[in-house]
Amino acid sequence: MALKVMVCDDSMFVRKKMKDAVAAAGATEIIEAADGQQAIDKYKAEKPDLVFMDIIMPVKSGVEALTEIKAFDSSAKVVMASSVGTQENLKEAIMAGAYDFLQKPIANEDVAKIVSKASQ
Repeated sequence: MALKVMVCDDSMFVRKKMKDAVAAAGATEIIEAADGQQAIDKYKAEKPDLVFMDIIMPVKSGVEALTEIKAFDSSAKVVMASSVGTQENLKEAIMAGAYDFLQKPIANEDVAKIVSKASQ
């Protein structure tokens, strides 16, 4: 099955690592965004099947971007990733409609599990 995935993180290094993990998990098309506003704009233009989004980003946070994406497409599958203050962020992300949540540093097998679950 063709799977279009968007990777959104303000760190180019993290995006590269995530792209490799997502590609290894079977994604056929990968889109990148470097901040929350880019994520919203690219989601609306590209309608990816799955989104991996950092919580702490410039312009708009991951939770703000998640909220806007869910308002645009209530069936959006957005996986939030964070390394700092996770408990509070996790609650916020779940309340905003996150599909899943990953703790940084992100393990490739966790990415593979989520990609597999999302493609069913």
